[in-house]
Amino acid sequence: MKIAVVREILAGERRVALVPESCGKLVKAGIQVAVERGAGEDAFFPDEVYLAAGAEISGEPAALLASADFVLKVQPPFDASISGHDEIGALREGAMLLGTLLPARHPGLADKLAARRITAFATDRIPRISRAQSMDTLSSMANIAGYKAVLIAANALPRFFPMLMTAAGTVTPARVFVIGAGVAGLQAVATARRLGAVVEATDTRPVAKEQIESLGARFVGVDAGAEAQDAGGYARELSPEFYRRQGELIAERCAASDVVITTALIGGVKAPRLVTADMVAAMKPGSVLVDVSAEGGGNCELTRPGETVVVNGVTIFGPTNLPSEVPWHASTLYSRNLTAFILAFWKDGAFTLDQADEIQKAAMITHHGKVLLPGGATP
Repeated sequence: MKIAVVREILAGERRVALVPESCGKLVKAGIQVAVERGAGEDAFFPDEVYLAAGAEISGEPAALLASADFVLKVQPPFDASISGHDEIGALREGAMLLGTLLPARHPGLADKLAARRITAFATDRIPRISRAQSMDTLSSMANIAGYKAVLIAANALPRFFPMLMTAAGTVTPARVFVIGAGVAGLQAVATARRLGAVVEATDTRPVAKEQIESLGARFVGVDAGAEAQDAGGYARELSPEFYRRQGELIAERCAASDVVITTALIGGVKAPRLVTADMVAAMKPGSVLVDVSAEGGGNCELTRPGETVVVNGVTIFGPTNLPSEVPWHASTLYSRNLTAFILAFWKDGAFTLDQADEIQKAAMITHHGKVLLPGGATP
């Protein structure tokens, strides 16, 4: 089997799907690995390190895609209508694809892949079960996003994060409020605490309270009961009354905070609107809001995905690809996730397709020319 890795063509994407460490593991297992020349440069993995790991280097991305049995990517493959490069059309008909595909955010992608008879696995749909933990790209990237969001806030905030006792007097610590206590939110809590801030956090899921408090932060929230969490461990949509009460709480905590970090997603994909323009207007001048969920539409009404805006003295960041800003570690962790997926189903010198397996069944979005829906049904 030949695995191909091409350079990501999305503007600003610095990650690479496989790093040399993972190439070595795959080659040792008997898998041929080919990497486009320069694919790892932006993440500081030069071609010579790939060669030393046993990978081949190719200078022709279209030919590389056309020759591969299995293509690994960070971003979804694009066609010429989006990027000027037809990655989808270059894929060999009947090949396999593995990467963060997010079909809910990329309408039409599954249909295009199905038309090429691609067997496509979306890592963002891998179930949260014990045997799939090592394959969980969402958690790996969310950890980085939560960490980086706090560093962005600390850099932009016109005051210290920690308490300092100086000859000129005592500096009080910054107050940080984190909305959403999934992987990104908990990492934001931990990072803000390490920097010395006083941290509060909220989440709709009952399990979040203990997790937040275990990191030394204070939990604030409105009780939503067990229905706040779906079977996959993600937050689900709740009643209008709940959101009204939650809105009052968020407005109060935003006004009292120096930094607000928003990370809330419904089903891991859709960002609910939780911070209104009126809430931002009530925040202190010089305050900072980092909307980690900007790529999913943003938790703040004033967020502009991919931009930084200042409204009433409040700086609002809408980053859409925070993991790419830490490309070496983001690539390394992502690569380990993909490698774990492949090796888990590598049997007797071949990748074993098994639609009865709960991991493959959940992750597979196209197969044999059909678009697969949750649960493995076909439309």
